[in-house]
Amino acid sequence: MTPQTHPLEKNPLFGPLPLELAQNIQSFNPWWTGAEARRPPVFRRWPFPRMLRMLKQGMTPATVLRGPRRVGKTVLLTQAIQALLAERVAGTRILYVPFDELPTLRGIQEPVLAISRWFEATVLGESFNRAANENRPAFILFDEVQNLDAWAPQIKNLVDNHGVRALITGSSSLRIEAGRDSLAGRVTTLEMGPLLLREIAELRFGVRRESMWGDNGLDQLPAPEFWIDAVRRGKQDADIRQRSFAAFSERGGYPIAQERHETPWHELADYLNETVIRRAIQHDLRMGPRGQKRDERLLEEVFRLCCRYAGQVAGPAAFVPEIQQALSANIGWSRVLTYLRFLDGTLLVRLIQPIELRLKRKKAPAKLCLSDHSLRAAWLQESIPLDPEGLAKNPHLSDLAGRLAESVLGYFLASIPNLDLAHFPARGPEPEVDFVVTIGTRRIPIEVKYRKRIDPMEDTLGLRAFLEKTVYNAPFGLLVTLDDDVHVPDPRIIPISLSAFLWAR
Repeated sequence: MTPQTHPLEKNPLFGPLPLELAQNIQSFNPWWTGAEARRPPVFRRWPFPRMLRMLKQGMTPATVLRGPRRVGKTVLLTQAIQALLAERVAGTRILYVPFDELPTLRGIQEPVLAISRWFEATVLGESFNRAANENRPAFILFDEVQNLDAWAPQIKNLVDNHGVRALITGSSSLRIEAGRDSLAGRVTTLEMGPLLLREIAELRFGVRRESMWGDNGLDQLPAPEFWIDAVRRGKQDADIRQRSFAAFSERGGYPIAQERHETPWHELADYLNETVIRRAIQHDLRMGPRGQKRDERLLEEVFRLCCRYAGQVAGPAAFVPEIQQALSANIGWSRVLTYLRFLDGTLLVRLIQPIELRLKRKKAPAKLCLSDHSLRAAWLQESIPLDPEGLAKNPHLSDLAGRLAESVLGYFLASIPNLDLAHFPARGPEPEVDFVVTIGTRRIPIEVKYRKRIDPMEDTLGLRAFLEKTVYNAPFGLLVTLDDDVHVPDPRIIPISLSAFLWAR
């Protein structure tokens, strides 16, 4: 009896990959056959135009888009594909592979190269280099590539030897950074976090405003005029800014939280816990080097304390006793610190280190900043309003709101590319300063005072002490407040509300 031939073996898309994997990849790429793809959302996040430009003609052949889970990286990839097809790029020049969804990759030694070779031979129908030489380069989009072992050497091999344009996403800072180190000169990194305030205005309320920063906003930041303009623009857009900030206060900055703003909070909280926090802990951080399994309960407990101490400088005295009690185990600070760094690697938490001045670093713990206050509300089941109206109804939560405001601002600043951010712990007679931004040789001290009444002298003590030290080279400082219209008589200090600060980017 003649053995039956699988019908897909007659299909030109069937190649040297395992049949099930080839079928899976084909299903992710319906444009190869002219089939209709699922339409991505119309709303485009802020990195989209820059990302698409870098994909098509950037300085490096590969672009990495990194950020925590569920902030919209995959949506941006599908929107990029839609834009390429709209520009009449042939569908057979576009390869999309979501590595989060391909268990059939197991057993393939070099999946990036194997899939690329298969695509070149069976879909593109010509060599990558010939297509590139004739100005028809292939576009290769890999989603959540950090799930692969040794992905970076494979990407390096691919872009070094073939004229392709690559776009790569990842939700693990540690794994992406490790890859970027070995891809120096071949990759440019874009980073995105939860929604900016302007994006909430557009997504939730349909109001679009341009960023004051643009692509090269860092050059403007050391000028006090930029911040004075930011205050002025915040007042001009007061209505939509305050509505957007109230929406952010209520639901946070994850896109789905604003898209589904009518969903009951307990359902959204469960979703964030499962798809953002537990997914990072149970999937991204599950295995360490050489297959060593990490302690999931310890990771959860460390994250719980990050939520509890968000916006604060918390060290061994805060973490170790609580963790030892919760887990009934003799766990030391060194291990806790290692797990804190793991969480920082998922981009769920940012560890803002103490500043180094005159080659001396103050021995102080990092300041803990969460990617979004909604994660704290979901994990601890405790919602803290940040908007003035919400706090006016809950004045007993003002202290907690002040710490969360500091966490929000810290993560916001830490997500800005090439911006050097630190906190300034108290040093002898010098009081602490919440954040210090360094741009070139200049510094901007930033103090958060998130309450109704501001004392122009008492609440600016740290800023004034920092500004008076000429060696710090800080011509002015920022006082970040709850309300607009705060006045400080010192001309070196610019008061700006948190919502106006966030609105500027």
